[in-house]
Amino acid sequence: MSKLKQTYNSFYAKFFLFDDRFVLMTAGAVVGIFAGLAAVALRLSLATVLEFLAPYRQYAWAFILPGIGALFSFLFLDKVMREGAGHGVPEVIYAVSRRGGLLRFRSTFSRLISSFLTIASGGSAGPEAPVVMSGSAIGSNIAKFLGLNDRQRMTLVGCGTAGAIASIFHAPVAGLIFSIEIILGEWKFVNIIPIAIAAVAGAQVCEAIIPTKELFQPPPFSIFTGDILGSIGLALFTAVISVIFTRTLRKVGGLAKRTPVSPWLRAMIGGCAVGSIGIFMPMVLGEGYHPIMEMVGGTFPMAFWLIFIGIFLKIFVTAITLGWGGSGGIFAPCLLIGSLSGVVFYKAMMFIFPNAAVTSEGAYALLGMAGIMSGVMQAPLSSIFLIAEITGGYEAILLLLLVSSISSTLSHIIEPASFYFKDLIERGEFMRPGTDARILSDLSLNEIIDTNYTAVSENMVFREFINIIRNSDRNHYPVISDETGDYLGLVRVSNIRKYALDPAFYDMIFLNQIMDTDMVTASVDDNLHDVLEFMETFNIDHIPVVDHHRFSGMISKARILDLYRRELIMQTNIQ
Repeated sequence: MSKLKQTYNSFYAKFFLFDDRFVLMTAGAVVGIFAGLAAVALRLSLATVLEFLAPYRQYAWAFILPGIGALFSFLFLDKVMREGAGHGVPEVIYAVSRRGGLLRFRSTFSRLISSFLTIASGGSAGPEAPVVMSGSAIGSNIAKFLGLNDRQRMTLVGCGTAGAIASIFHAPVAGLIFSIEIILGEWKFVNIIPIAIAAVAGAQVCEAIIPTKELFQPPPFSIFTGDILGSIGLALFTAVISVIFTRTLRKVGGLAKRTPVSPWLRAMIGGCAVGSIGIFMPMVLGEGYHPIMEMVGGTFPMAFWLIFIGIFLKIFVTAITLGWGGSGGIFAPCLLIGSLSGVVFYKAMMFIFPNAAVTSEGAYALLGMAGIMSGVMQAPLSSIFLIAEITGGYEAILLLLLVSSISSTLSHIIEPASFYFKDLIERGEFMRPGTDARILSDLSLNEIIDTNYTAVSENMVFREFINIIRNSDRNHYPVISDETGDYLGLVRVSNIRKYALDPAFYDMIFLNQIMDTDMVTASVDDNLHDVLEFMETFNIDHIPVVDHHRFSGMISKARILDLYRRELIMQTNIQ
């Protein structure tokens, strides 16, 4: 047995510890395959149950189905998995930002099951964010199994995200870009290759099981000069809708928290409300892929005003589903709202300018999807390549660039933080690797404090103090009370020069007469950002740290800079 273990250790050392890139590429492929399998399993199971329940949705009693689904979804997450509700993607971003990519093993399947219950019953949400959570958790736990460090684990979390997105949309480039643009937030060579491999692995898993390549297939279309102006107008429209969608999601979620009913009852009430609206407009239920196919294909039968109302109903039911206890993501709702917005804008444009030479209604549905996704996620590259890949609509790539850029920019001006980041930023928990905030947060005050200081007595005569500073290279001396041992003030060598140069003062004054008692102090509970603000505000290079009236040490700007530089090198170096 020991020989077998030695052989394994030797193999592990030779093939896994030999080269960091080899480890990440190999593990990334494995993560991509498992993330792809999870995504395909959710996609197929949702399609099966949605098809099974479709004939029953015409009955009035069917309004209760989303309520039952939301109830079981909430109970499963809260009582069985002991996890809070959420959209999935913010939790992964938080894990990367603050926990070195650590995710629990149960997260590999918990969101898959809860979102399946929500969406299959008719709740308005998408399966994409749950598979991102699942794929990321798979990457995190495989990294843990292999004993990888934080930076390698975060790369594998990105691999899981890329594999999941690539698989559920059959869009490997979009999976790669989404993982780097949204989840990791840093374009590094060491990350790109393993994540690209994971994305390809995830897409291949999808293709092997579900041979159809594009999720939505538009008919061929041509682009005209008039589409430039049309795209600019659509971008303005989708930016406004994106902001409305983002704010509605947050406001309805906030309203739910203030509603004085138990969470499980709240989930059921929200689900029933969604089901009631779905009786009159079924297209707002579920992930909405079928109406998107019709709109992209140019065969959507609804009238202009019904489509316009449908945009806001979809926003409302998605906010209720996710805010009142259901589980799922906002990808698919963004796609449906975007395609509805594109079709509405096209119809309005053709009503005002009936002879305008522009492309087809289906092409505007594509552009609308890109505009809403860019506005809500504020990640234009992910939106452009996702829409291009899932539709095969590369003919419209220039218009996609135009719409996405304008929509994301305008949305950013109105709402500076995207839906994914807003809560984390408000809680002060969003910190990208390599940023000042992240580096400072990773430095503890205990690392910074210099405790090698000579304390002096308040009643020490100045001559004795002169003898101390002759044999020391320090410029600051904390003054301590003889009776209580409490910190009283600080003697700065630069402030006592006039006394030091005149021996007549040596036996005339005591330290409590010349110490600085007004100097601001820091507490061990302060964070480094606050300490730096103290230094900037009072224009000082050193600050004493006092804990329960006792002197703990000094913090200097020079030491902060030195440790900052080391941490920056550690976080940004290729490991």
